[in-house]
Amino acid sequence: MKASFVERTLASLAAASDYAASAEQLASTAGALQRVDARIKVAGLFALVLAAAAARHLPAVACLFAAALLLAALSRIHPARLAAWVWTPVLFFTGTIALPALFVTPGPPVAAWGPLAVSATGLASAALLVARAETAATLAALVVLTTPWPCVLKALRVFRCPVLVVAILGMTYRYIFVILETALDMFESRKSRTVGVLEPADRRRLAAASAGVLLSKSLQLSADVHLAMQARGFRGEIYLLDDFQARRADWCWSGGFALLAAAALWWGR
Repeated sequence: MKASFVERTLASLAAASDYAASAEQLASTAGALQRVDARIKVAGLFALVLAAAAARHLPAVACLFAAALLLAALSRIHPARLAAWVWTPVLFFTGTIALPALFVTPGPPVAAWGPLAVSATGLASAALLVARAETAATLAALVVLTTPWPCVLKALRVFRCPVLVVAILGMTYRYIFVILETALDMFESRKSRTVGVLEPADRRRLAAASAGVLLSKSLQLSADVHLAMQARGFRGEIYLLDDFQARRADWCWSGGFALLAAAALWWGR
């Protein structure tokens, strides 16, 4: 029997909650990157992201992607999770953008289907674009999956990221879970009061009404929480119980990140 709209929505919300819980668990495991100081990790992986974006040759980007895979394995992040969370969505969106380049870029043809011909130059350009996006997204995911979110925000403040930007990132991250929990409660309540499968018109009416109620609740809650935080002295700064302390191993990681980024920039120039 085909699942109803409410059941499919509940399944999607539960999957999103499981994803968030898995990300939090990965950040607390005893992997290689999890033990690195958050400041060095954020700066080092961001430098690798810049190197991947600036590289002009596919072998250099491929080496950075291989390094990202090695870091993921050392951090106990299974490739299947990266494939589901990062690689597939990035391939879909970036591949859609890169697809026209296969046919409109001039160059020697490598395949043809009637009036459409794939050029070697277009194939190389599309492959480089997809490889850059996949590598950069994988490196960015390593930061989030191996570092607790408050530590990421604190590291951004260390690097003089504006307080407003950090506050927006922090509140957005928290409200994602608040909205997920609110929506899950709403649809569970609706399911307990629904008998049978709703008609298409009723499903559309339910979706529109649920979206409106969820938006109203989230706006009211955000205003109340913001006023409460301001009353308690919140001004956007992120405070942790434990201060950052770079060890000798962290500085070794810093040197490794710098060498890898410099090598990728030199090779891919």
